[in-house]
Amino acid sequence: MKKKTECIFEGKKDAKNKTKLKSVYTQLFITEGELNEVNNEHETLKVLKDKAFRGQQSLEKPINCNEIFSRVGNNEDPNKTVLTKGIAGIGKTVSVQKFLLDWAEEEANKDIDCMFLLPFRELNLLKEEVEQCSFHKLLVEFHPGLGELKETKMLEDLQLAFIFDGLDESQLSLFKVDSMVKTLKKEASVDSLIANLIKRNLLPKSRIWITSRPAAANQIPSQYVDLFTEIRGFSDKQKEEYFRKKIPNEDEASKIITHIKKSQSLYIMCHIPVFCWITATVLQEILIKKQEQDVPSTLTEMYTHFLLIQLNMKNEKYDKEVERDFTKLMESNKGMLLKLAKLAFEQLKKEKIMFYERDLTDSGIDTREDSEYSGLCAEIFKQESIIHEKKVYCFIHLSLQEFLAAVYVFYSYLNKNMDDLQFFIDIEFPKKLQLDHLLKKAFDKAIDDEKGHLDLFLRFLLGMSHESNQERLSCLLPHTENTKKSISKVIQHIKQWQNKSENQNLSPEKAINNLFCLLELKDSSLYNQIMKYLNTETLPDRSLSLSNCSALAYILVVSEQLLDELNPKKYNTSNTACRRLIPAVRCSRKALLAGCELSMSCCECISAALQSENSPLRELDLSDNYTLEGAVKLLCDGLKSSHCKLQILKLARCNFSKNSCAELVSAIYSIAPYLKELDLSSNGLQDSGLNQLLTGLEDSYCKLKSLKLAWCNLSQKSCNFLSSFLKASSESQLTELDLSNNDLQSSGIELLSAGLGNPKCKLEILSLSGCMITEEGCSSLASALRSNPSHLKKLDLSYNHPGMSAGGLISAKNEDSRPFLLMMDPKGEQFIKAGMKKYACMLTLDPKTAHKSLKLSEDNRRVMSTEDIQDYLDHPERFEMFPQVMCKEDLSGRCYWEVKCERKPEIGVTYPEIERKEDGISVYDAQAQIGMNSVSWSLGMTQNRYHVRHSSEYTDIDTTVPNAGRVGVFLDLDFGLPGILSFYSIDSDNQTVTHLHTFHTTFKKPLFPCFYVDVGSVTLCQVD
Repeated sequence: MKKKTECIFEGKKDAKNKTKLKSVYTQLFITEGELNEVNNEHETLKVLKDKAFRGQQSLEKPINCNEIFSRVGNNEDPNKTVLTKGIAGIGKTVSVQKFLLDWAEEEANKDIDCMFLLPFRELNLLKEEVEQCSFHKLLVEFHPGLGELKETKMLEDLQLAFIFDGLDESQLSLFKVDSMVKTLKKEASVDSLIANLIKRNLLPKSRIWITSRPAAANQIPSQYVDLFTEIRGFSDKQKEEYFRKKIPNEDEASKIITHIKKSQSLYIMCHIPVFCWITATVLQEILIKKQEQDVPSTLTEMYTHFLLIQLNMKNEKYDKEVERDFTKLMESNKGMLLKLAKLAFEQLKKEKIMFYERDLTDSGIDTREDSEYSGLCAEIFKQESIIHEKKVYCFIHLSLQEFLAAVYVFYSYLNKNMDDLQFFIDIEFPKKLQLDHLLKKAFDKAIDDEKGHLDLFLRFLLGMSHESNQERLSCLLPHTENTKKSISKVIQHIKQWQNKSENQNLSPEKAINNLFCLLELKDSSLYNQIMKYLNTETLPDRSLSLSNCSALAYILVVSEQLLDELNPKKYNTSNTACRRLIPAVRCSRKALLAGCELSMSCCECISAALQSENSPLRELDLSDNYTLEGAVKLLCDGLKSSHCKLQILKLARCNFSKNSCAELVSAIYSIAPYLKELDLSSNGLQDSGLNQLLTGLEDSYCKLKSLKLAWCNLSQKSCNFLSSFLKASSESQLTELDLSNNDLQSSGIELLSAGLGNPKCKLEILSLSGCMITEEGCSSLASALRSNPSHLKKLDLSYNHPGMSAGGLISAKNEDSRPFLLMMDPKGEQFIKAGMKKYACMLTLDPKTAHKSLKLSEDNRRVMSTEDIQDYLDHPERFEMFPQVMCKEDLSGRCYWEVKCERKPEIGVTYPEIERKEDGISVYDAQAQIGMNSVSWSLGMTQNRYHVRHSSEYTDIDTTVPNAGRVGVFLDLDFGLPGILSFYSIDSDNQTVTHLHTFHTTFKKPLFPCFYVDVGSVTLCQVD
């Protein structure tokens, strides 16, 4: 085993390419994870996206290759079956080889007695030759020495490990056969033997390691796998380590690394080990010749250079000539190159990367050692292991197969070989096929292919259309063609696709590949257009398309450009577009992500950004994302990172539970030395959470200046905690405290005032709006102001009941000559009620607005849908298009009301100018319905779901709260100032109120409650 594994070959397996594995082996980044659904992205592009969007600091747990069978977590037993996935060329087979070598040299896994390597490509060949055999006989086929072992029980007593490399190449029907095999001597099909081993029917004590490309990984049912891992390739540090090991000359290695870093697309591609080798090969050759002006700048140029270098290597080794004239070099190898290119294209269409002799024969390739193949093919094509005299072949990397496939398609176009082009053009060929027509069809086919297996091929094909690349391959092609006009048309076609607003379902991967396609055509106009959005101080004239949002995020990430402020809604207000811009968080100082409906993958990205080395993020606003409850651990991991230096954190209205708030508060301790502003408003913090938070802040050098805790279910207990905090430290820098809409009551304010009156307290802004404060509480505040008058500049006591105490507060501040703003209106006894009930308003339906299909109760508090047309008089304010009715009352300030709903009504508010008549508008125009225009906002419901609408934008509310049939509505409207409209689910039986959604906008005039009742009814409830 040691002899078989101690050397590695890059490219062809011959003495010249033979290197000691340990001298060049670079540790790969392997992570522990889970088996996800099949990923249909193009493998290479997925690595680029993951690198760009996840960053080097991955959330997954990295593990050492030799430790895959070690214990994990609290499991006392070692992992018995491990499944490792990774793209082609990422290093799966090399990892297997290093694993075997370390075992053979007794450096790792010493508890394993025997290891057996059983590649799937060789099992395929065995299956063709042998209909049935025993497992013992199968092992003998691979390891003939076992044939002398007559007693198989010995194997059953040993600790064995079986390594199955290349599940994606398997032609076995695993898990589709039912035969049971429990002994080594029982005969069955190869498929059945391997399946029984994995199922633990056969050799249950043995350990199994399976490697696979991502698309095939789910062929093994998850119940048979103990550990899932993924090979991510080289980290940036490992990448540099590879080049320095590969290129002994330190100056050359440094030059190459510097050049690669200048091209972000090349630099990211180098996370794939095979691409590192290709890049090193090309750039070394260019540096030797000192032809820096010829350094490749596109992917097609890189691979064209690589092909020419490989041809020259073949010339030196097999023809004993050194030919520097690339034209002659290409001409002498033209026939075989075209055969290989045809093979590459035919197999790419079938999505195959492994071929057998019959595939080569079909393409006219003679595999005999004395044939032309032995020289040329050996440099770009490799022959794998042999069993039963049969051979398996593949290109040295999938990307080289895609490059050659593109060469063949372009050759077929120039040669007018229409049969080969039929793959792209399904309809009748035009009499004269224009290049732009072919390239557009290829682009469209790649766009439509969800698996993305044509994406990289497309980039090569577009690159081939450039005259500079045609000239390099001039002797391979029948002629070169002036392609400027065609390229211009294709560029327009791609940009139109990228900018189309209707292409809502175009994946981020496709959008990014489109950008790469344009750069391959050496067109940077889209890149420049996107960059213009970043460099303008004013809002853009029009929104970025979804595709361009993906491209913008990618550009920001790979360019390492630091963004002062990332506000996704500046570029496109739709939440889908905002989510596509989330990856750019990791290169932003300020990320304003409020109300973006962040998904779990978005939270992973944000967490990774907080954990990335030298994270630049200083301000993070995640307010109004109502589904973050499930992502609390991710956020906490990010906040706890030593790299996180957040100064401003806003998490208002995220619907965090009491327990989640406790987790967050614990994580916030980690950033307490840096944190200047914290907003936890409208979450389930409660008294215990606040006590926990303040205790942690007291124990650290706290720089906190602003603390916002409105609507946090705080009671008078919290005032005691706050008072102690305000008195505790002479170093306190807190200047703003918002406790609005917490039922603190006057008893709580008396406790708080003890801290406010302390000279150590430096508060300048104090918000106590809607806190159930009476005259006694205001008197305590006045006393505190007299004791410590020098700092407070603004005090908000609106929506309380101060009685006659206002004068005392004013006189207390008048003793200090500094400016002071006291806000007390509105005020009154009606505000001394708990929760939102203090803002309850009495509403009545307006009969003159009711649609004729709606029937109102006598007291105008209930509206029902009816099939009988009501005999209402015509009125200018009556709704004629939709079954809607408004209330009589126009609302401003803070208002709260509740409605009982039957069936599926829409509940909302509207300005009075909402469309009501059919004049000049189609009867079917939904813009006349509440929520479907810019003058109204609504909440809709079905039996188990809620949604909100405004300006025709529909948002589904992701909540587990069932429809309880009762909804609360809260409006805070102060003309010209930011206002809110919130909806709540009311469960009267359990006395629970659950926040559903909040609209944020600046309302310009009073609003009227309005209801759409197609079926069922709506009743205005009495709020006590």
